[in-house]
Amino acid sequence: MFKKILAVTALLYACASFAAVDANKGSPADLDALKGVGPAMSKRIVDARQQGAFKDWPDFMQRVKGVKEKTAAKLSGQGLTVNGEAFTGAPAAPVARVSGQPKPAKTPATATK
Repeated sequence: MFKKILAVTALLYACASFAAVDANKGSPADLDALKGVGPAMSKRIVDARQQGAFKDWPDFMQRVKGVKEKTAAKLSGQGLTVNGEAFTGAPAAPVARVSGQPKPAKTPATATK
């Protein structure tokens, strides 16, 4: 009987570790448990949250130093939400050069002989 209780408890902890953490409600330990969030970032999130709850992801990114679109997408993929919402913006794609477009000319300072 004790083994069954222990197994159920372990299963509950495993499920809880994959649960989403809301930036407005998570404790520093909950935030720190997410991959990509260390003690420094969890402190920045909690400090910014003391000014008021985050309204949405753009508000979160504006108020938490070091979080831009790429980081927000990564954190959302790890389970971080803002007001229960996952980050929906995509990180900006690199600008591709159009085929047939000439390469930029080298300046005399960077030209090689």
